[in-house]
Amino acid sequence: MVESLAVRLGATKGSFYWHFPNRDALVVAALARWEHRYTTEVIDEMDREPDPVKRLHSLFSTVIAAAERDRTEAALLASADHPAVAPVLARVTARRVDYTADLFVQLGYSPQEARLRGVLAFSAYLGYAQLLRAAPQVLPADSDAYRRLVGRLLAG
Repeated sequence: MVESLAVRLGATKGSFYWHFPNRDALVVAALARWEHRYTTEVIDEMDREPDPVKRLHSLFSTVIAAAERDRTEAALLASADHPAVAPVLARVTARRVDYTADLFVQLGYSPQEARLRGVLAFSAYLGYAQLLRAAPQVLPADSDAYRRLVGRLLAG
């Protein structure tokens, strides 16, 4: 496994072991990088927008664009029972739902309603990301239709 990975990366097996003591260490490092890039950095970027309505719309646009160009999350979800992946997915999911719910609180919803909307919004994102892979023809064909879809979802 390590040898074939090193070849695909244009590296030597020795170079791999210089950076990682074993394959599991590589997996842990890759998961940490994914969590940071696609959760921490996205949240930090969104927090630069003071308006929670704009932030919520920007969040959806950003994460959908990421799902369109990167299949990593779909692969991780398919591996959700892997002992290294499961806790990362649980932590990322909780943080994303909490962040989205907090945006709904900022919009004036009660904490209970905001939590429900956060779960529904995250579920809609996961469904959209899955449809990108399984049945892209059912998704909006242009950016105006997509904006209407997101607006409808977020308007509740």
